[in-house]
Amino acid sequence: MTGISVVKGHAYGNDFLLVPEDQAEGYDPGPLARAMCHRLTGIGADGLMLYARDGDRVRMRLFNADGSPSEVSGNGVRCLAALMVHRSPGISRVTIDTLAGPKVLDLVAGNGDTLTFRASMGQPENIRLVDLDAAGERVRAVALSVGNPQCVLLNDPLDPERFQKLGPALEHHSQFPNRTNVSFVRMEAADRLRILIWERGVGPTTASGTGACGAAVAAAAHGGAAQDVEVISPGGSQRVEWRRDGDNQIYLTGWARLVFEGRYVAVSA
Repeated sequence: MTGISVVKGHAYGNDFLLVPEDQAEGYDPGPLARAMCHRLTGIGADGLMLYARDGDRVRMRLFNADGSPSEVSGNGVRCLAALMVHRSPGISRVTIDTLAGPKVLDLVAGNGDTLTFRASMGQPENIRLVDLDAAGERVRAVALSVGNPQCVLLNDPLDPERFQKLGPALEHHSQFPNRTNVSFVRMEAADRLRILIWERGVGPTTASGTGACGAAVAAAAHGGAAQDVEVISPGGSQRVEWRRDGDNQIYLTGWARLVFEGRYVAVSA
């Protein structure tokens, strides 16, 4: 049994399994993601990323821990960029083609195995206020897309019990036909946000790159936050710049680290 070649990486505890596309031939990626990402019977991760190099670019497909597909992950693409830098020392820019469009990541710092990138994450779309009934509560949220769907609750108390109740209720709310990521946000200063993340297809995560982007955009558009903010999650701090008055692009800066390389022995195809 030769198994499937896999590298595991994480960014602030948000972890991903990186597998070459040709290693997954013959497997349904949804069930494969569920098996490999299982915390007890698999390797354990928040998502499975299948990738293929194409010249100086990398194509990727992402599957959440529950097997559902996702358009993009800010932390996931950073893990993949870290792998490309490790495989090709000397490169400082990685372009990753995702279902949400190309993401360009520039290497800005390295500290041993920890690599920091500044990523161009695209433009936010369809930013709007919504009033929702969820888990017996009426909430006002900011809904938007940052390549994947986001639902952001501003001025939130960050109560763990309420988070556990509202997170899944909002993820599966009828307002979001493809489900949504949910961020609970407290603005501590104009340039500093603290968040909790309920990730679509995963549940609670210690960090989220696109969640940080969505929170920053929502807070700037409807909460009076600055366009350059520190976003603090349980796993650590990322920087989000939204050039609202310029090219309207979102830039995400944070680190990633590769922690494991090995082979996964799949039970069956």
